[in-house]
Amino acid sequence: MSPPLAALRGVRVRYGERTALAVEHLGVERGEILVLLGPNGAGKSTLLRILTLLEVPAAGEVAFEGIPVTPAERPRWRRRLACCFQEPLLLNATVLANAALPLRLRGVARHEAEARAFAWLERLGVAARADRRAAKLSGGEAQRVSLARAFALEPDLLGLDEPFAPLDPESREPLQEEFLALQRERGMAAVLVTHDRAEALRLADRVAVLLEGRVAQVGPTAEVFTRPASEAVARLVGADTILEGTVLESRGGLLTLEVAGHRVEAVGSLRTGERALVILRPEDVTLLPASEAGRPSSARNHLPGRVARLLPAGPLLRVQLNCGAPVTALVTHASAAALGLAEGTGVIATFKASAAHCLPRLAPRP
Repeated sequence: MSPPLAALRGVRVRYGERTALAVEHLGVERGEILVLLGPNGAGKSTLLRILTLLEVPAAGEVAFEGIPVTPAERPRWRRRLACCFQEPLLLNATVLANAALPLRLRGVARHEAEARAFAWLERLGVAARADRRAAKLSGGEAQRVSLARAFALEPDLLGLDEPFAPLDPESREPLQEEFLALQRERGMAAVLVTHDRAEALRLADRVAVLLEGRVAQVGPTAEVFTRPASEAVARLVGADTILEGTVLESRGGLLTLEVAGHRVEAVGSLRTGERALVILRPEDVTLLPASEAGRPSSARNHLPGRVARLLPAGPLLRVQLNCGAPVTALVTHASAAALGLAEGTGVIATFKASAAHCLPRLAPRP
């Protein structure tokens, strides 16, 4: 089995007495998009700077293709990397000069550098701005130039530190789709820093969740979002229904639990008698009118409750329920109208056992 394209091993970063980053191992595979997801201050940008050789850790090593990068080898490896940042960092020059500059700095003749840069400006839809001063660009145009500049280098690994965050939705989503198409076409690896879980879902092949400078979980995107490794990860990825219960029966990975006076079926590997957390994503909860209690359904779990709050969530509504414990569902406005949802409305919250993920409750929560 070949080693990952890039890897961190035993990395530590300290700012004064504070350990800002402590990563035992994290690899980036060829051709994948690895998203570093976490709240502000979690160490995402620091990790990216170390991985792209812009910062030297206090301890540990960075390896490319299984070979540790020595100080003497850093310049050679840096030439195989490129970065885009939240601020595009364009010089007071023309768009074409900005896009061609890294190639010129690497010794590429001016004519060839400008031809390669112009081709990428075309691919990203800003070639018509090639002779314009960079200061005259909109935010979306400037970020397109920044991406064109990075792609023109044809890097093995592209680092992106929240490059889409400053853009309005009308600019952000098309640019994300174009970036994704170009990344797939070129087959390059990319590491993207974000605190936006929708962005992670849209772009990531794998997600590494960072909390307080440590990798709390890493894995395929769907696995991290539906099978979070801890309560903290669950809340970060939006699985915000977290029910406390006790395992009554455990049979071949299917658990029966007592939760707030109800019997709940879920998947997990806990033992009978263990205290547990049952984790649910809001999109996995379906609401029925209270009058349909007891109706046959493929969903094994039916919790009666009342609407506590209705909160807008873009095109959907976030419905917070009191089912003896807090449960959250996402519904369309049409469904909410059909169910007559309002504060105090009685409903049945249903969900499949396969959608409920169980973790041991290791200690009482504050």
